[in-house]
Amino acid sequence: MITDNKPDYRQAAKWVSFFSNNLLTVFAALNVLLLVFFTQLLEINSFTEISRVYTLLTIYLLMINYISGVIAEKSTLISLRLRIPDTIIILLGLVFSSQPSIFQLLLIGRQGIIMFLRISRHYSPLQRFKNLSDNAAIFVLLSFLITITIGTLLLLLPISTVEGESTNLVGALFTSTSATCVTGLIVYDTGTHFTLFGQIIILILIQIGGLGIMTISTSFAILTGQRLSFRGESIMQNVINEHSRFDMVRLIKNIVIVTLLFEFIGALMLFSAFSGHYDTTANALYSSVFHSISAFCNAGFSLNPDSFTAYRSHVGVNITMMMLIILGGLGFSVLVDLKKNLIDKRRPTRFSLHTKLVLITTVALILLGFVLYFISEFNYSMEDYRLKDRVLGSLFQSVTARTAGFNTSDTSQLSNTSVFISLILMYIGASPGSTGGGIKTTSFAVIILSVIAILSSNKDVIVFKRKISDILIRRVMALIAISILLIFIVIFILMLIEPFTFEHIVFEVFSAFGTVGLSMGITPYLSETGRVLIVLLMYFGRIGPLTFIFALSRARIQSDYLYSEEKISVG
Repeated sequence: MITDNKPDYRQAAKWVSFFSNNLLTVFAALNVLLLVFFTQLLEINSFTEISRVYTLLTIYLLMINYISGVIAEKSTLISLRLRIPDTIIILLGLVFSSQPSIFQLLLIGRQGIIMFLRISRHYSPLQRFKNLSDNAAIFVLLSFLITITIGTLLLLLPISTVEGESTNLVGALFTSTSATCVTGLIVYDTGTHFTLFGQIIILILIQIGGLGIMTISTSFAILTGQRLSFRGESIMQNVINEHSRFDMVRLIKNIVIVTLLFEFIGALMLFSAFSGHYDTTANALYSSVFHSISAFCNAGFSLNPDSFTAYRSHVGVNITMMMLIILGGLGFSVLVDLKKNLIDKRRPTRFSLHTKLVLITTVALILLGFVLYFISEFNYSMEDYRLKDRVLGSLFQSVTARTAGFNTSDTSQLSNTSVFISLILMYIGASPGSTGGGIKTTSFAVIILSVIAILSSNKDVIVFKRKISDILIRRVMALIAISILLIFIVIFILMLIEPFTFEHIVFEVFSAFGTVGLSMGITPYLSETGRVLIVLLMYFGRIGPLTFIFALSRARIQSDYLYSEEKISVG
């Protein structure tokens, strides 16, 4: 009898991977201590040296875990694909070896996710949380809430704030909410108050809030070779407002590709303009990437203290920023539909009704806003501008007012007419499934079409030979009623507790609800209570009032009987 006495390398590799992974969890816990406490207890030079050595040891341990994990699997190719996130973490750790805190943050996130998945399999409350999040509306609420909480804790770390500055709890919560909800209202100047670490945290929150947590988590699942369940597809369809029988895996891939492509192109175009305005190429490149992501996600965060007022005459910067804002505000389903019709020639099809309404409404609002701003500011804040600057300024204001929050002119100097125009545009906002807020362009279009139908004595609302369902119209009416009620309540409370004028408070509230980020200068001076109210408004504005109502309401069984109708007088 012949026996194989060769050692089982695969089993040994499994044990090495197991122990190294548990040791990484210990290292991650120590990283929390390093980030939170040791920056206060140790001198900065000692801390930097300890962090650098500690980070290198952690990278080596992660490499051991990586190699042993690959050896332990039967298929090397599948194993390598499953460890793509670890490959990225190792590469980033080597690149940012001079900035240990960034790698430490990545390790904490990696081990935190692993520990959460392990515990959730055996801990019933976490399992109930997982079952609860299967509801799309509740998932959106919880995902944004968890992201905001994590972002707040990270921004409270001493390493997130420059020396000599301090960040309190409400300020960190406000900044984290504004970044996650891609609003752009700030109580601290992003470029001077936060360190590189803090700015990167804000940028990550912006990207997560813009793409959506479900999109990002699903993208990682697809990247690592995991299959998307039917339940996951259902949640994704509700999250990104895509209800057709489109292949969700292909749709998510297209969303990520389109997002990264536009952000990359935008960064390159901005870099060509910024390269002459920064002392180093690295700073110009970083600023280009930051503003490209912030613009496409319609976040409004800027590293410049005066946003883009210094570039009001720069045609390239204005056009690049406006295109990024517009594309990000169209919605991912519209971008994919455009790609399918204009680029994928092999699959000829037609634009969906949703895409047609979004494109027509967006173009109409931009042009109308441009004309109105040009007229109202011609002899006011733009009185001393050249014609080119007036055109660029009016067009930029029309684009940014609906959801972005950047500005090339002082918002506090706008005329009353322009303030009124801005309120309307901010309330309408961007399009469904996009990175913006507001009641959305399609809701505004449905209202206009309903008015046209009434004036034309038509029983149904018809557009492009398609009927808008009565249920959809009722949802739009409910959305408008709830949003106006919410806005009025916040305005009323702020007027009781804040010393600012009615005009400034109303502008701030509409900007927060529409996740726009424009302000007439009162944001940093709001009281703690006022900031919390704006935080809640940004949160509800980003997830949508109807999403919040659907998350709290329970499905009711439809009755088998109908009530008799009776008319009432209206109007």
